[in-house]
Amino acid sequence: MSKMHDTSKLDDLIVTLIDSVKGFDHSAKHAQAARYRDFFAEMAAERREVVTSLQNASREEGGSPADYGSAAGTLHRRFEDLRRALGGGDEAIVKEVDHGENYLKEEFDRVLADERMSPAAMNAVREAYATVRRGHDQASALKKQLESAD
Repeated sequence: MSKMHDTSKLDDLIVTLIDSVKGFDHSAKHAQAARYRDFFAEMAAERREVVTSLQNASREEGGSPADYGSAAGTLHRRFEDLRRALGGGDEAIVKEVDHGENYLKEEFDRVLADERMSPAAMNAVREAYATVRRGHDQASALKKQLESAD
């Protein structure tokens, strides 16, 4: 267990979570149905809290946590715009949100399986995972509802 290892892993999750916040904000602005806008806005707010929590955990480990998203996250939002512009509407947005949630969950799963994480850092990751899992499951359910309606 090294503090550098912990802060590096926490920072990776923070960047990905910031992408998630930006993605949910973006989706909330573009969704047509109020139920999607409300869900996306709620998740963005919840993820902001998780970002703050992991940033605090990183600082406690001596890190200087990120406060920016990734280029890949920006590209993902542009892809959502393209799909929506091509007539995908809310269905395209929900599919992209689901895709993003799958990626985020995989990132957390990798860190949760990392035996080199300190107990304190791992505890922070486990606490953050609760919202990740909830968002993932809800996005997946929305996607399945849309698919079954077709």
